Amino acid sequence: MKAFVVIPTYNEKDNVRPLTSAVLAQHPDLRILFVDDNSPDGTGLIIDDLAAGNDRVHVLHRSGKLGLGSAYREGFKAALAMDADYLLEMDADFSHDPGTLPLFLSAIKESDLVIGSRYLNGVSVVNWPIRRLILSYFASAYTRWVTGLKLRDCTSGFKCFRRSTIEAVDLSRITSDGYSFQIEMNYRCMEKGFRITEIPIIFIDRHAGTSKMSGSIVREAVFMVWKLRLQSILTRLLGK
Repeated sequence: MKAFVVIPTYNEKDNVRPLTSAVLAQHPDLRILFVDDNSPDGTGLIIDDLAAGNDRVHVLHRSGKLGLGSAYREGFKAALAMDADYLLEMDADFSHDPGTLPLFLSAIKESDLVIGSRYLNGVSVVNWPIRRLILSYFASAYTRWVTGLKLRDCTSGFKCFRRSTIEAVDLSRITSDGYSFQIEMNYRCMEKGFRITEIPIIFIDRHAGTSKMSGSIVREAVFMVWKLRLQSILTRLLGK
């Protein structure tokens, strides 16, 4: 089994070494693919050093800050080319606990997509400002209402996909970033009738570095859900 943990990075120099050790310690079949957007703090040099010393670590360098969604799209394509059986998404800042990775690998055996949910058993978020928590919680509620997704956490970025799921979704159709990328991937999987499972996680705010959240990311998500809904309606109408 080859399970690739795809980790986008931008200015994460303080996190990538301890994160690499923590991830690889969880399971011998886990590999890491860092996707670095030309971090000015030297993150790229550090992960190159990590890759040189461990054949379970891989690096994809990009020319600049091109967006989270495109980082995952390029990372997934690279991992598929390296014969990945499973593809996981994970943040570089320790907000996603590496100790949860074995639970994803277990749950994916009976699923096509496994999502780490912050809201499955109440609210499992630590150290977030209340404004950020409210935004995230109601973003999921809003997304469920518009799209019909049967998920408690529609915007989680801690996930595991089967190879066949990614291939069937067709990454060339996925164009969004930020929250929207997570929503769009979930929606496309729902459209395909895939088995989607949520497992509870505890989300802890980043150890080091700064948040990548911005107003443009939020606005993109607001409009993306309606775009997905309208596309679905038009497809059904034209199909008839």
